[in-house]
Amino acid sequence: MVNTASTNRKRKLPSAAKPRDESDGENIDPAAFRASALDGGFSQSDDEADSEAADGESDDDGEADEFPELVADSDDESEISTADEDEEDVEELDGEADENGRKIVLDSAGQPRYIYPEVDAVYDSDDSDRDERNTVGNIDLSLYDEYPHVGYDINGKKMMRPAKGAALDALLDAMEVPKGWTGMLDRNTGGDLKLTREELEILKKISRDEVPVEGYDQYAPTIEYFTSKTEIMPLSAAPEPKRRFVPSKHEMKRVMKIVRAIREGRIVPNKPQEPEKPALYDIWADNAPDRADHAMHIPAPKLPPPTHDESYNPPEEYVPTPEEKAAWEAEDPQDREKDYLPRKHRALRLVPGYDRFINERFERCLDLYLAPRVRRNKLNIDPESLLPKLPSPQDLRPFPSTTATIYAGHVGRVRALSVDPTGLWLATAGDDGTVRVWEILTGREVWQLQLSPDAVNAVKWRPDADTAIIAAAAGDDVFLLVPPFFDPATIDASLAVLSNGFGTAANPASTSTAAAAAAARKDAAGKWQKPPNAALIAQGVVVMATVRDTIKHLTWHRRGDYFATVSPGAQNSAVIIHQLSRHSSQSPFRKARGITQRAEFHPTKPILFVATQRYVRSYDLARQELIKTLQPGARWISSLDVHPAGDNVIVGSYDKRLLWHDLELSTKPYKTLRYHERAIRQVRFHRGGHGYPLFCSASDDGTVQVFHGMVYADMMENPLLVPLKVLRGHRVTQGLGVLDVEWHPRECWLFSAGADGTARMWN
Repeated sequence: MVNTASTNRKRKLPSAAKPRDESDGENIDPAAFRASALDGGFSQSDDEADSEAADGESDDDGEADEFPELVADSDDESEISTADEDEEDVEELDGEADENGRKIVLDSAGQPRYIYPEVDAVYDSDDSDRDERNTVGNIDLSLYDEYPHVGYDINGKKMMRPAKGAALDALLDAMEVPKGWTGMLDRNTGGDLKLTREELEILKKISRDEVPVEGYDQYAPTIEYFTSKTEIMPLSAAPEPKRRFVPSKHEMKRVMKIVRAIREGRIVPNKPQEPEKPALYDIWADNAPDRADHAMHIPAPKLPPPTHDESYNPPEEYVPTPEEKAAWEAEDPQDREKDYLPRKHRALRLVPGYDRFINERFERCLDLYLAPRVRRNKLNIDPESLLPKLPSPQDLRPFPSTTATIYAGHVGRVRALSVDPTGLWLATAGDDGTVRVWEILTGREVWQLQLSPDAVNAVKWRPDADTAIIAAAAGDDVFLLVPPFFDPATIDASLAVLSNGFGTAANPASTSTAAAAAAARKDAAGKWQKPPNAALIAQGVVVMATVRDTIKHLTWHRRGDYFATVSPGAQNSAVIIHQLSRHSSQSPFRKARGITQRAEFHPTKPILFVATQRYVRSYDLARQELIKTLQPGARWISSLDVHPAGDNVIVGSYDKRLLWHDLELSTKPYKTLRYHERAIRQVRFHRGGHGYPLFCSASDDGTVQVFHGMVYADMMENPLLVPLKVLRGHRVTQGLGVLDVEWHPRECWLFSAGADGTARMWN
């Protein structure tokens, strides 16, 4: 309860500081007074406060306690008591209180001021335990670090900073820990933060992850706010919208999707359930147990099943003898066929532990870890659909399909053949050293010439219908022949062409001595002369040219004045170009690039195609420069031919490939055809002017492949290649089949020379 006597106590404000005599007491040092005030000198212990309160209650003389006065000779007159620093000097009036219980007093300025009576609390009211609140507001308390107070209470009084220091620490150590002590500092008051028992219990429950509220059941049953019970009355009486009566298109699509799945068998309605099978299986069975259908799952390869010699009681024939055991132990562990020796035991309980068990398991894990396993998806594609849509061979007639005539008479292989420009006569050459001329339609041999004891490797008619000149190569000589069975006008024209070169400046004078002739032959690319044998002159040999090595191939220029010979063993002089009108020979290359296999003239341009083992190079003879290098990709090129239009080239190789090159498209093959089983010996285009887009290839497998090769005038259209017919008739002799092929200049007839000693015409 509030002491009512304190309400009638008169307050006497302190007056101005007066000088104090030394007899009245000891003088107060201002510095000491300041230090005591800052260090909490105004604070008192609980016992001292209680005793002073008791003394104050007993003193009821109506006078206020007087504050100590400061000495007059203080250096700082502004230092006054911190407790009454801001109080105003007021003069109390002995006036009566009005009807509201308030008194009117005058302040220091002479203005009236109201003093309200204190509230007379009831008996049950007690604020003795009320804690003073700091009402400084939202202000950083660090601003009060230099002041003795920490804030203001609700009445505007300063709240002094609690005492702290060594004295307080010694006091706390001597006293017991009070109730509610936390050891934390209250930032608002600057004192100790004390918590009640209820607050401590809440903190304890929170630290233990418990519910701080008493009586809360966290496992209470769920309250169903919306039950599954269907009510009779609707929640809304609004009319049903139209969309609820229109069938949903989305649902219709979903239903149709399910219907299609049922029709296709992907969904089986009312599928009977299969009885559950026991989860037991044979570990040595071929079919692995069912695994999850996972795209990346690849089962590991299974170990082979155990054999009889791995049994603990193997048969007697599997038990090794002492000699076999000693031989097994003497071998190196890496060379042993097996890592163990079969042993026989009377019972399974007598079988010892396998000492290589860990090694085998480790090697098995290495095999599974290091051996890559790749899943290959098998495409369900019809192979026929991958093939290009080609026209039927029946729609591409005519092309040769049957044997019409067989030309037999050579002893040994028939190495070369050629058809004259008129299309009436066929010339053949073989290993017997003869050149024979046949009548194409009847197959009758009309002329024969024993040219050389060596094999005749090449024979070609001069491409001029007004003359009848045959060029035949035997060894390192080229013989120019005029068959005597032609009419006199043709023979005279042929002899005139061959005799024009004699006496020209290009042909050096004949030397008298054999040594000089040999030296001239060595220096020149080719030596032109008349045949030394009079019998050859009588049989039709007019002139011959000698080169440095054996001639394997011979080809004519389209005008008939030049022809080229190929001698693969002559290295830099492998290709020699001969001029008929001047009886001269020259080598167009100073240094050969590889072993030369074939040489062909361009049908319309001054271009020479030279084929080595792996490349085909085209040279401009007029400008004397390399134009293009084709890369067929073959290991060893065997033959070469140029299309009559000059824009396409076919190449045959000993590795059984026929390659079509489009010169305007790329240096790589446009098509690669693999139809032969053995090496390809010769390839030829049909050069007739009747629109026969045909070409063929001859191989050592004894067959001739005929193809349709249409080349379009439109540069945007690719050539059309269609296989037509496989011609079989020649017999393979000593690993050789068909050695040469040639087309008829006008008709769709094909001639072939075989190693069986015959030549055939196909129509």
